[in-house]
Amino acid sequence: MRATWDIERRIHVDVPVRADGTTHVVVVADTHSAPHPSALELVRTSAPDVILHAGDIGDYAVLDDFSRVTSQLVAVRGNIDGRTMDLPDAVTLHFRRGAREVTRWLLVHIGVQGARLRAPVRALAAREQCDLVICGHSHLPLVARDGALAIFNPGSIGPRRFQLPIVYGTIAIGPAGIQFGHVNCETGAAWVPLFTAI
Repeated sequence: MRATWDIERRIHVDVPVRADGTTHVVVVADTHSAPHPSALELVRTSAPDVILHAGDIGDYAVLDDFSRVTSQLVAVRGNIDGRTMDLPDAVTLHFRRGAREVTRWLLVHIGVQGARLRAPVRALAAREQCDLVICGHSHLPLVARDGALAIFNPGSIGPRRFQLPIVYGTIAIGPAGIQFGHVNCETGAAWVPLFTAI
């Protein structure tokens, strides 16, 4: 059965870029109330400027834990998350260095079918003039491109699904561009996706 997902509630969030032109972003997803025991400390050690949660949070105490790591936490509602907490379905992130916008991203929960963007997500990202779409849901770490749009799935730090790794994502914004990475929660080491289409 194919997952369906409506993007009803959208918001815009500004994220400051440091004066030196860098920003360190950690992306988590699919915690399902039970993030890996090492995940929080690994994320804390990486000292992110902002943490993004791409949905399927489960117990909202997970957000409280991650909010203690950084001054800015942005989350979207996943398909298992009810509407009891006022979370958006999509967030357009404006990364700004002073008055200048450096890059614009779209954060959603269900964003792809395989390595291609779902039509409504592609249309929204184009309308919002985004450079990157970040999504969760599949638990499958992914770095890909669909036309002009980059796609990033951090994987899942929640309970293991099938034989998939328990990982989170990192995105480094710098003068030379954007670099994507994944971190294995079981080892703390960098993890390289089996499928990269970028």
